[in-house]
Amino acid sequence: MFVNVLRFRFKDGVTAAEQTEVLAVMRRTATLESTVVGVVGADLGDPADGFTHAYLAVIPDLEAFKRYTWDPVHLSGDDLIMDKLEKMSAVRISDDDPAVGQAMYAEVAAKRAKFPEWSKRVGELFGE
Repeated sequence: MFVNVLRFRFKDGVTAAEQTEVLAVMRRTATLESTVVGVVGADLGDPADGFTHAYLAVIPDLEAFKRYTWDPVHLSGDDLIMDKLEKMSAVRISDDDPAVGQAMYAEVAAKRAKFPEWSKRVGELFGE
């Protein structure tokens, strides 16, 4: 089982309507067939951390994670989402063998290699 938690903040000037659109796109991704639970909403953590919203997707296994990563619905939402965000952090949890986690990160590395501009933008959001 994989749990993907993203905490994020919108850029200054992003309108309420744009925020609503981004959250809807995120909800669509969080509830793909490859997920078992998806939640998107207000971040209830410490405001000093600088995050206002959070995304959570629970994915049952590595095969589902691969489908989730490459799903056209997921891929199509990334540009809209990233254009509106200022900052993001991630927490990823797995109750599987560590080798499965390594395979998950290998899948993400493959996506970053295939989409270098996306990879650069993700890196900027995560402060890499």
